Order: sequence, then structure tokens, then C-alpha cells
Amino acid sequence: MCRLFGMNAGEHRARATFWLLDAPDSLAAQSHREPDGTGLGWFDEHGVARRSRQPIAAYADRRFSREARELSSSTFIAHIRFASTGALEVRNTHPFEQRGRLFAHNGVVQDLPRLEQRLGDELALVQGDTDSERLFALITKETAARDGDVEAGIEAACRWVAETLPLLAINLVLTTEHDLWALRYPDVHDLFMLDREPGDPLDHRSSLGSRVNSDHDGQLVVIASEQLDDDAWRPLLPGELVHCGRDLRVSSRVILPDPPAHQLTLADLDPHARASQAHGQT
Repeated sequence: MCRLFGMNAGEHRARATFWLLDAPDSLAAQSHREPDGTGLGWFDEHGVARRSRQPIAAYADRRFSREARELSSSTFIAHIRFASTGALEVRNTHPFEQRGRLFAHNGVVQDLPRLEQRLGDELALVQGDTDSERLFALITKETAARDGDVEAGIEAACRWVAETLPLLAINLVLTTEHDLWALRYPDVHDLFMLDREPGDPLDHRSSLGSRVNSDHDGQLVVIASEQLDDDAWRPLLPGELVHCGRDLRVSSRVILPDPPAHQLTLADLDPHARASQAHGQT
């Protein structure tokens, strides 16, 4: 199962090193189980979205390790891929970028021809083969139709997918320079949130047995597919959309209270997609 990560440090620039490399169940550790690609997204000092993507496992990617230690950003997004659709190529590796926003997804959406028909001219945003990038393009289209309201765009796009297309899950994380959104839908895969207060210590024993800590003692809001350490992570409810803005205030609401109209099970997937989604299913 692909792994998602998002972090918001608000007005400050921070590093995500602890979560990406040093936490007891860091993304680097998870990549031993999810070997098909590694992607990291951030915003530079000018607010421009940047990405680093490789179709190899994070633990084997020296660039990922270096950037995880050196880069700082107000928001981060990262993805560890276990491919369900699309070849193992950079263009299919999350996160994706569209109109200054970054996006990563875990799950399976089928009937891509119908989704592409819905996209219309916005299909030009799509560079690769994945259902994830097409879902992102639909969110981008619906956001533009709502005068740039990202939350409304996410809700409209995901509601249409839930009512129209066969799907297993559409867990997602979307970031701008100062905003982070995360959706868990339906109850197939977990998604967790940690709202870490200023001054709370990040000081834990790593998987290697050594003590690790973070150099950022301000407030952070973190989203992850797994509880990366032993802090007070909260599981998102099925259908719950979380938003965290530059003031680090967290709001959430259930935008998809009903099950998908065409809910897939693992038995409905081809063997490769089934293997990609089986690990970690709730």
C-alpha cells in the first residue's frame, strides 16, 4: 500500500527529517515494504512548488536522504509508492504538481476513460498513466470552477468519483505553500493526524536503537498513513476532510458520509493492484 505524508509548519520553515528518516516508523523504513517509487514535495523561499521524484525505494535513494536532511519548507508532502496503475517511471511517481499545488494519493479508482471524459480539456494537465494524477486533475478543474476554493474543489471532485466510478479508496494529501488538506475515504485504509503543540519534544528511540530528535520545537501538524512514532496520533474518520492553514488551526468535517456507490474489494483488482493495496488494509 502506498504511504502518504504531509506536514504544515505554518508561518515558519521547518525540516521534515525526523518523520522522513529518523522516526521509529519513518517513510524510509516504510519504503522497505513499498519499493516502487519515492517522491518529496516542498515550497522554496519564493513560494514555488518543487519536487524530487525517483522510481526507486526511499531507502536506496541517496537524493531522498540528502534532501530530507537539508530541505526546509512551510509545508511538505511525501509519498512512498507501491504501484497499482502506471509503469515505474518518474512521470507516474507522486507527488504531482498542478497550478502551484502538490498532491499524493493512495487507493484505486477505475473506469479511467469515464474520468478522462469528465476532465475534458483539463486532461492536458495529466502527464502520466495513473488514476491518482487524473483524480488530481479533476480536483484542479473543480477548484477552478469554484474560484480557487480548494476545499470545495476536493469535495466536488471526490463526491463525483464516489457516486460514479468504481473505487477502492481515495485517501489523499494536497498542499499549497501554507495550506494542507487530507481526506480519508472510505474506511479501507487508515490515515492519521498529529497536531503537535509548541515545545512538545520529538525525542524517541529509532528503529536502530539510537535516540533521535527534531530541531524544530514549534507547532506542527502532520498527516501520515501510519503512526510514525508513539505520539498521540488521531485516526481520521471515513469521509473526513481535514484542513490546516498557515495559522495551524485545524478544521475538519465529514464530506462523504455514505459508502461509494461502486465499492471495490481486493478480489475485484488484478493481482498487481491487489498486492499494492493489501498491506495495511483496515
